Amino acid sequence: MSNSETPPSLYAAREPVFPKRVSGSFRNLKWGLMIFTLGIYYLTPWVRWDRGPNLPDQAVLIDLAHRRFFFFWIEIWPHEFYFIAGLLIMAGLGLFLFTSALGRVWCGYACPQTVWTDLYILVERWIEGDRNARLRLHRQKKLDFRKARLRVTKWIAWLLIGLATGGAWVFYFADAPTLLVDLFTGNAHPVAYSTLLVLTTTTFLFGGFFREQVCIYACPWPRIQAAMMDEDTLTVAYREWRGEPRGRGKKREGLGDCIDCNACVNVCPMGIDIRDGQQMECTTCALCIDACDEIMAKVGKPRGLVDYLALSDEPNERAGKPPKNVWKHVFRPRTILYTTLWSLVGFGLIFALFIRADIDMTVAPVRNPTFVTLSDGSIRNTYDVRLRNKNGEDRPFHLSITGDLALRIQLEGTANETVSVPPDSTKLQRVYIVATKTSEAAANETTDVRIWVEDTASGERAFVDTIFNGRAN
Repeated sequence: MSNSETPPSLYAAREPVFPKRVSGSFRNLKWGLMIFTLGIYYLTPWVRWDRGPNLPDQAVLIDLAHRRFFFFWIEIWPHEFYFIAGLLIMAGLGLFLFTSALGRVWCGYACPQTVWTDLYILVERWIEGDRNARLRLHRQKKLDFRKARLRVTKWIAWLLIGLATGGAWVFYFADAPTLLVDLFTGNAHPVAYSTLLVLTTTTFLFGGFFREQVCIYACPWPRIQAAMMDEDTLTVAYREWRGEPRGRGKKREGLGDCIDCNACVNVCPMGIDIRDGQQMECTTCALCIDACDEIMAKVGKPRGLVDYLALSDEPNERAGKPPKNVWKHVFRPRTILYTTLWSLVGFGLIFALFIRADIDMTVAPVRNPTFVTLSDGSIRNTYDVRLRNKNGEDRPFHLSITGDLALRIQLEGTANETVSVPPDSTKLQRVYIVATKTSEAAANETTDVRIWVEDTASGERAFVDTIFNGRAN
């Protein structure tokens, strides 16, 4: 190449995808799931749940101010974060399970990017028309009044959806009716406004302009999915042995069932041709199945030219034999392993949820100094004890110790060993443990001690093991 020649560009501009409207069972399934998931997302913050006079009445609330998570009758405290970790593990195992059984069904039906993109495309189709009308508008170079009106109307609708999306998200972190009033009156926290702005902007851009690019370039799952799939995974595929050679026209002697109408390409939200084989971009939304089945019905050919298939069925189908039963593809060692692990984690979380106590405490020895010698020669250790009352009313908590009989417990601010803890809250209590001058605990370096707390109203108890530091230190 001479120095005067311009090197070829390695960058290709995005070619916008304008999916054509299609009807069919998979499209109806996607509509139903979109309504269901968006309904849960937008409406959940407004569901009320009576927890008593001292607790919020929002059914699902992430209360960052008090560091708690409320889900209907379940209340998760900061030290119980393992519940959230367990749910995340279950979500990951569930994703592995569905991908190994049915390919990227999560991506095609329930991923937020897919759901909101579907909604944005629906709005775009309502305003600008179906695929051909949107293509003409896109290729129109001149910006006349009609094109400007349609574009502005569409963008305003997209922004309103993005605003509702960001608004619904912030409502999960505060009382929804109160926050709604504060947002309109300007009294909400700046974090609420900034979160609303960020989520509105990202929803507008991701659902309106980036669409398939988010799935191809930003999401790591297309590159991971191959490790979850094998030859028995059911995924959207083209029956090449039945459709090829493809061709149009009335004289179809020697041709396959595919009439090369490109219906499967025109409805694909990723802009790919499923006839080229399984591709990283494919989200297995199955809209190409609906489009192809509609064409096959019109030309009098059997449905299923594009269908959910497994690679292991190809030899049998080529030989004219029936494929494996669907359930043999779904239930195989890999999926059974994922289901077992998913179930074990779920049962473990349920078990932990039902056995957890309504009272709890943590003990932190005060290390500076490790002990104090009193005027009578006794040795005193200091502890900060945090008591948790998960009940809806005040509870009297009685503290005691077991171990060396020469040890006694004292509570700061009270003459006895009982302290009242407010409902559904924690209380930090300074506790002293004293050993007499002549006791072994006072002379030894350390002595094991168990601090007990008892809810005198219910009789429920909990304990924490710690140590008592003596003079040998």
